[in-house]
Amino acid sequence: MSQKATPGLSIVVLHKGKVVLEKGYGNTNYESKIPVTGSTIYDIASVTKTTATTAAVMYLYEKGLLDLDKTLKDYLPEFSNTGKAGITIRNLLMHQAGFISFIPFYKELLDTRNNLLPEYVSNYKQADFEVPVTEHVYLKDGYPFLMMQRIKNSELSGALKYVYSDNDFILLGKIVEKLTRQTLDAFVQEQFYQPMSLTNTMYKVYNEYPLPLIAPTEDDKLFRKGLVWGYVHDQGAAMMGNVAGHAGLFSNAMELAAFYQMLINGGHLNGKKYFKKETIDLFTAYQTPISRRALGFDKPEKNNSDANFKDAYPARYLSSTAFGHTGFTGTCVWADPANEIVYVFLSNRVYPNAANNKLSSLNIRQRIHEVIYETLMKGYFGALSICNPAIP
Repeated sequence: MSQKATPGLSIVVLHKGKVVLEKGYGNTNYESKIPVTGSTIYDIASVTKTTATTAAVMYLYEKGLLDLDKTLKDYLPEFSNTGKAGITIRNLLMHQAGFISFIPFYKELLDTRNNLLPEYVSNYKQADFEVPVTEHVYLKDGYPFLMMQRIKNSELSGALKYVYSDNDFILLGKIVEKLTRQTLDAFVQEQFYQPMSLTNTMYKVYNEYPLPLIAPTEDDKLFRKGLVWGYVHDQGAAMMGNVAGHAGLFSNAMELAAFYQMLINGGHLNGKKYFKKETIDLFTAYQTPISRRALGFDKPEKNNSDANFKDAYPARYLSSTAFGHTGFTGTCVWADPANEIVYVFLSNRVYPNAANNKLSSLNIRQRIHEVIYETLMKGYFGALSICNPAIP
């Protein structure tokens, strides 16, 4: 914090299902000095991919409503006459669909002087401009449909090549909505967050909570022309009305820890069952020889047991059963069933400028992660299950 890698952070650590650390450090910003607590709500960025979209896909898979080996054209017929028709759900979950990493949709709303184009954007909500981007930016109705067309017509980078792509999860989110006949935010709220009593975990948090309870993100001088606070930081997700498969979810550290403890528990939490253990084991296992990815979830590097500090990911000591995800705003969640550890790190390192990369360059998340393992397992390293997977 003294080096301004982030104004503050919130950490929760669970071991054997019990809270061993729940603490906020610093402030939500550098000016008003609002202290971070264990309940401070953060934009969790790509942790949305696992906590919302992958969870929804797991639910549909269990119910027999979604087949991992069926294709885009089976669920989104508009892709039938494209080169993407044969991409499977499994490809999307593993980031092996061949989509480019992301499309900078917001740049299409700016003129040569970086002014917002009035034919697409309004500074207030009015007829035909009802898609909320922030409290003072509303997108023209129908523009999210045009964004889907851009994805449909985008070039592929190569079949079965590993390319981490937001587009994969945008499409998975749309498939969830098609199969459930609900918006993604409504579906995950109904199936998971509400029955789990996760009252701070939601999309569109600006509708429910006052700003002092939420950590702001970037002072966006290019696109949104102001501080993004309570609205999703990711530009593409913002243009989709703050609900998307790749980003948009907000939460706090304790609630995320509870969600991932549910997964370690084999799908149950507080007497309620959400998944079969077999489903969790399938989705959180290594899947492919060309990356460390599981189905939706990220995994430790396969050579972590032999890696030095610099090359280890997300940290040394994790078992091969571990799974989780990181987020652009400065977040991560990692669950390690073999060692019964859940680690949640939330920050807003993008405040006030997303170009600030000190959180990564200083290896903050990794260093804290390793201290947790060294502390909890001190004297017991002989029993610690180090990552040594059987590579498919």
